[in-house]
Amino acid sequence: MTKTEGKTASAAVKDILLSNPDGLREVIRTVMQEVLEAEMDEALGAAKGERTPERLGYRLGHYGRTLITRVGKLELRVPQDRSGHFSTELFER
Repeated sequence: MTKTEGKTASAAVKDILLSNPDGLREVIRTVMQEVLEAEMDEALGAAKGERTPERLGYRLGHYGRTLITRVGKLELRVPQDRSGHFSTELFER
C-alpha cells in the first residue's frame, strides 16, 4: 500500500511540495510534458500506438529541450513526427 492511497489529491500534492523543495518544479514539468504529448496526439489524430483511419502521421521519438521558467530549468522531451511538421504551442522551436 502506498502512502498516498486514501489521501485526497490536494493532500498528496501538498506532501510532495513540503517534502521536496523541487516539488513544484517537478509538478510543472510533469504537466508540461503531458501537454506536449496531448498536442502531438491532436496533431496526428491518434494516440501513441493507436491505429485509426483518421491518423495523419506517425511519431518519431523525442528531442530534449531545456526551458527556463520562474521555478528553474525544466528538462522536457518534445515529441517529433516523421514529417517534421509538428510544432508545439508551449514555446518556440
